[in-house]
Amino acid sequence: MNIFITGGTGLIGRALCKVLLAEGHQISVLSRQPEKVPVLCGANVASMASLDDWQTTHKFDAIINLAGEPIADKYWSEKQKKRLWDSRVTLTEKLVQCIYATEYKPSVLLSGSAIGYYGDQGDAELDESSACGNDFPAHLCSAWEKAALLVKPLGVRVCILRTGLVLSQHGGLLHRMLWPFKLGLGAKLGNGKQWMSWVHIDDYVTMVVRLLNEQNLHDVFNMTAPNPVTNATFTRQLSEAVRRPAVLTAPRTFLKWALGERSVLLLGGQRVLPAKLQALDFQFRYPTLAIALANLL
Repeated sequence: MNIFITGGTGLIGRALCKVLLAEGHQISVLSRQPEKVPVLCGANVASMASLDDWQTTHKFDAIINLAGEPIADKYWSEKQKKRLWDSRVTLTEKLVQCIYATEYKPSVLLSGSAIGYYGDQGDAELDESSACGNDFPAHLCSAWEKAALLVKPLGVRVCILRTGLVLSQHGGLLHRMLWPFKLGLGAKLGNGKQWMSWVHIDDYVTMVVRLLNEQNLHDVFNMTAPNPVTNATFTRQLSEAVRRPAVLTAPRTFLKWALGERSVLLLGGQRVLPAKLQALDFQFRYPTLAIALANLL
């Protein structure tokens, strides 16, 4: 297939490009720094600097929309919220406009979202039918998903990827946590009871490839492992994996003071189950956190 990927230079995109190239697909990546695409994604990967460069004669069989500025890296000022919104919702809206304008319609759009869609619902087990939350990440994800679904009238199959915490040795959450934990400075966040729904990057890429190839699959999918853990459990298992103690606690009041509204990402959580993928008998290579950490570390 000829596949167009937004966010292809990100953590997930790079891993996905590697697998898709190995399967013989042609790939084009949207990137504001097109000179980095061959280095990060593969020598034979084409690049597009902006959707303004989209031609109505482009022939993409599939589109994978993973673009989005990291949500946890910067303080949520109104300006930063707009950046987060534009990098997800506005870009997806523009991508949909490009699909409408093109002569050759893709057969499938896989479009990113996140489990932040559900908001903080405590200990409730959440599947794809669970309600949307009420905080900023939830509203952001909801609008992001609605933008992607606008291509359905064209006959394009749409899969929404509600992504959990992707664990990889090459970046992301685990990469940021490793050094403090290796120094014995790992800490439980608040009371540690908030749920962390995670997924090994290899399982994530395998999920995406399956959704790409199976033409009967559509709508929303929770992209998480089947065994979410609390923050306290994650902290303990990561400390055991790096063989360092983690006896500290980052107080809730301090995190709320230091991070403001963004603290919901650390103090809130979602106990998400990949119900649809489990119903399809998807075989997770890394179903538990202990197995995933043993592989990654």
